Amino acid sequence: MDVFRSLQEELNKEAEAILRVARQLDPDQVNKAFQLLLDCQGKVVVTGMGKAGIIARKISATLASTGTTSIFLHAAEGIHGDLGMLQRHDLLLAVSHSGNTQELLSIIPYVKFVGIPIIAITGNVDSPLAQNADTVLDCSIPADFEALGMVPTASTTVELAVGDALAILLLKKKNFSLVDFARFHPGGSIGKQLLLKVKDLMHTGKELPLVRKDTSMSETILVMTSKKLGCTAVVDEDSVLIGIITDGDLRRQIQLKQDRLLAHPAKDCMTGNPKSCHPEDLAASALRQMEKHKITMLPVLNDSRQVVGILHMHDLVLAGII
Repeated sequence: MDVFRSLQEELNKEAEAILRVARQLDPDQVNKAFQLLLDCQGKVVVTGMGKAGIIARKISATLASTGTTSIFLHAAEGIHGDLGMLQRHDLLLAVSHSGNTQELLSIIPYVKFVGIPIIAITGNVDSPLAQNADTVLDCSIPADFEALGMVPTASTTVELAVGDALAILLLKKKNFSLVDFARFHPGGSIGKQLLLKVKDLMHTGKELPLVRKDTSMSETILVMTSKKLGCTAVVDEDSVLIGIITDGDLRRQIQLKQDRLLAHPAKDCMTGNPKSCHPEDLAASALRQMEKHKITMLPVLNDSRQVVGILHMHDLVLAGII
């Protein structure tokens, strides 16, 4: 067996399953499902059993992280007391390839009694689940798309794709932004990239290496050494940035000026018009600027272009931005 080619064939089969379903979905059913989700005044309760239950849990997680309140209800637990999760203003999104799963069907009478709308994601539009649903998303695929004609692979891929697509449509309709998304992920790398700002990481106050343009290089070197950031910002009499001196600049100036270096003022040895950032910039944005220009530190300027901090690549590493 050619393992690589066989893997490609399986991936292509699952991709084709998604494309087939995309073509066969009924626009009216899709629009109705979307409107039910959009109009839901409570929470979207996603339910399923077995492999479909795992897919249901993932769909619920995607909804919850993109601005739609959602929880997962295990169908088997539902008939043993967890139906209390369902309230009158909720919506039930039921995932079942066969549409005949007994545990899932057992909770339908209660759902209908309370008056909760049902969206069915199923591969069987003639099933009891489909017949009891307010709208049905047809995820049926040929049996030969599944291993042995029955192992849930392509079918679960399709169900997940449809659920995630609905979540993204809701995200767009609600104008859910990157900042909103980050608020739901404050502890992970996503949250750090989208929430941490330059002002949260920059060096300020006594840590800030800063010299005036007329400061001698002998004193400038002392400032650079004591602050241990590998650079110093050079400012005018109003603390406005006019240049920067890095360890690299210092080495080049030693080669050029040799034993005359220490007598020169900082303005003669600096790199003028350096790249900079603002305290309110995202730390991830500052990182992209460093990578683009192949530098390891950025002066941080306020609206008056006065130096209020220094951001070092090492700070971004420690914060987990990289």
